[in-house]
Order: sequence, then C-alpha cells, then structure tokens
Amino acid sequence: MTTPDKIPHGTAAWFEMVGQVMMQAALDARLTADINVSLVEHYTDGDQGLRFEIRNGEPSYTASVDKDERGDITVAVTAAASRQLNTRYSDDPEYGSLMAHLADIGELSVTGDLSRLGSWFAVVHDRIVDRTR
Repeated sequence: MTTPDKIPHGTAAWFEMVGQVMMQAALDARLTADINVSLVEHYTDGDQGLRFEIRNGEPSYTASVDKDERGDITVAVTAAASRQLNTRYSDDPEYGSLMAHLADIGELSVTGDLSRLGSWFAVVHDRIVDRTR
C-alpha cells in the first residue's frame, strides 16, 4: 500500500485535498436523497476556507469561501488552531482537550450541528491528518 502524498497545511492544494476527502467519504456513505446541509470552514485570520454541501444527497465542494460566508454549520478557526488540530489524530488523548481549549480562547467556534452531516463524517478528520504536512 502506498502512502498518500502529504500536502502543506492551509495551502490551496490542502483545501482541495480536504474537499476531495470529504467528497469521497460522503460518496462512500451512499447518502439518501433527503439530506440537505452545508458546511463552511474559514480561517478567521485569512481568506482561506472551504464550502461543502450536500443537496438532495449529492455532495459537492468549493475550495474557497468569502470571508463572511456561512453555512448550516460554520466552523471559524485561526490558521494556527487549524494546524494544531489537523496534525493530531482523533484518538490522540490531547485532541479533545485541545479543541475545548481553542474554543475557550476564541480560536475555534462551531455554529450549527455537525451531526447533521451524518456518521460518515467521523472518518474525515483522520484521513485529512494522514495527508497533512
């Protein structure tokens, strides 16, 4: 088995990879046609971001967002906080406390309900970590 290429965190290529990872996970989940939800993640200290949508069970993404763009679920995060999170696997004992700490100090906020994406979303984070340099 080959190791996937690592992509520098926060670059345009990295956001493309994140979108592709999310697309593949959603497609593998065989979503039902009644799912309609959008997720926007953007850096609060830059112009980078990603919009991921599921409309009538069909996933799509755009590896860029406007600074003030929002979704049903919006993740606002600093670039440094995103880097810290996206270089730690979800089973890292410090991952949960790091997320809580970043939220407490205002470097991470999530509005909306991530569970609306479905159970398939649970595999996405670690796949992104696999590909992040």
